[in-house]
Amino acid sequence: MTSTLDRKAPAVRAPRARRGFAPVPFLAPGLVFLIAFMAIPVGLLAFYSFFKRGRFGGVVFEFTLDNWVKLFEPLYLGVIVQSVGVALVVTLLALLIGYPMAYAIAGLSPKWRTVALVAIVLPFWTNFLIRTYAWILLLNNAGWVNQWLQSLGIVDEPIAMLYTPQAIVVGLLYMYLPLMVLPLYASLQQLDPSLREAATNLGATPWRTFRTVTLPLSLPGALTGCIFVFVPAMSNFVIPELIGGGKTIMVGNLVRDQFFEARDWPFGATLALVLTIMLVLVILVQSAVSRRLTEGSRRG
Repeated sequence: MTSTLDRKAPAVRAPRARRGFAPVPFLAPGLVFLIAFMAIPVGLLAFYSFFKRGRFGGVVFEFTLDNWVKLFEPLYLGVIVQSVGVALVVTLLALLIGYPMAYAIAGLSPKWRTVALVAIVLPFWTNFLIRTYAWILLLNNAGWVNQWLQSLGIVDEPIAMLYTPQAIVVGLLYMYLPLMVLPLYASLQQLDPSLREAATNLGATPWRTFRTVTLPLSLPGALTGCIFVFVPAMSNFVIPELIGGGKTIMVGNLVRDQFFEARDWPFGATLALVLTIMLVLVILVQSAVSRRLTEGSRRG
């Protein structure tokens, strides 16, 4: 009797989880933000890039490819190449300086580690323009750096440091060095100490332990730091204008001049779109390399 009733009783089914629908309310604010402040502006840039400049500025909605053809002129290609070169130099210097800093901070006690991290982040609490003008005071002919050099007898006359490409590199390096140190520190902090201990127990020297264990496992953090430095250094226009004196033109300066001085919005939109595409490609490459490094470390 019991078996008959059990056979006739409807089976009780567990409620199905609605996969794919639960996260939507949580994703909605981020999606709205990305659409409003990224997708729509980039779409407008792509839209304007195929039209003509008006006689007195603005946009004339007549289809043309002249903006894309103009982009390949030697003058504008030179600016793009120069911007990439400056950004690469700044990124390389930030990596060479930031890695030892992050490695040293990761080896500190928790108390001093916090102090060091606060000291790294502290410049961000000051306005960007104030920090830029501080470098102008330091690097000009009557600035503190030249005064120190003359007081020490290293030089007899002031050295022209301001309004040079080297000054731009120094300014960008100072501004974005913390963006290299922080992801490197996070990557080094997550390393399992037992891996280095095992390498030491197997007879590896400190340098070999660093080269075969620490460095490969910290490469994802280094790549992230390189992106964090390269992207804003590539598009920055304030430092080349103020510290460089406008003598070294970068893509950011060129885009700003097209919109506000030449009033050539279509060509400015083309330049800005090309810059956006370049930066997105760099981020995609970094993501793919980081994924491969992570998979390789797990397999190893």
